[in-house]
Amino acid sequence: MRLVILDNYDLASEWAAKYICNCIVKFKPGQDRYFSLGLPTGSTPLGCYKKLIEYHKSGNLSFKYVKTFNMDEYVGLPRNHPESYHSYMWNNFFKHVDIDPNNAHILDGNAEDLQAECDAFEEKIKEAGGIDLFVGGIGPDGHIAFNEPGSSLVSRTRLKTLAMDTILANAKYFDGDLSKVPTMALTVGVGTVMDAREVMILITGAHKAFALYKAIEEGINHMWTVSAFQQHPRTIFVCDEDATLELRVKTVKYFKGLMHVHNKLVDPLYSMREEN
Repeated sequence: MRLVILDNYDLASEWAAKYICNCIVKFKPGQDRYFSLGLPTGSTPLGCYKKLIEYHKSGNLSFKYVKTFNMDEYVGLPRNHPESYHSYMWNNFFKHVDIDPNNAHILDGNAEDLQAECDAFEEKIKEAGGIDLFVGGIGPDGHIAFNEPGSSLVSRTRLKTLAMDTILANAKYFDGDLSKVPTMALTVGVGTVMDAREVMILITGAHKAFALYKAIEEGINHMWTVSAFQQHPRTIFVCDEDATLELRVKTVKYFKGLMHVHNKLVDPLYSMREEN
């Protein structure tokens, strides 16, 4: 497990974007070799997406041979609703890069058979050869995707009832009106993400500090589902200084002492122009 600590949100977002870029470029994707990327929504990854768009527009990165799989989607919210995760992904990322829409996979929260939709999503991941890198964010209660506290740590893609804390946190996107916030969602499972060859989790802000503490300094606990990734052979937690406020001083010093190693993962930034 790695913990990468940057000074602020912008630097954490840039480090994460560079890491994703380098993973894709070094993979050398092509017509018969697609890179599979798991993606999150929410406020945390926005800075990362902006940097990835910048790398694409500068010619350093292409998504032509990338397949993406999003973590979750609300149930019952129209696909074209401004707060659906379909809208989020297209407005904040997909429409700005060269990804084939057929390769951008997002769960359909309006499917006639929701369980069949979840099963089909798992099958699409298998057909793609699994996820090469799954990027995630967490809630203040340590949930990843919509795997709320108490979720099974071997769970698969499924229908999930949202916790009140999650509904309250998401109300800001629905004019503060709790009655407008969906109460159910389709989500990949903890086990689904654990199957990825590599996982990178973005954690920023003081309001996520206790969750980061639970994620790395205490034991594995289904009440803090992000803690499961202590068991993953290749997990990187990327955070800013504010998110470390609940960590022990020696923990922060230890991982900061490894930053010269971590920075070699993103410096230099690889370019598809050079690879080609």
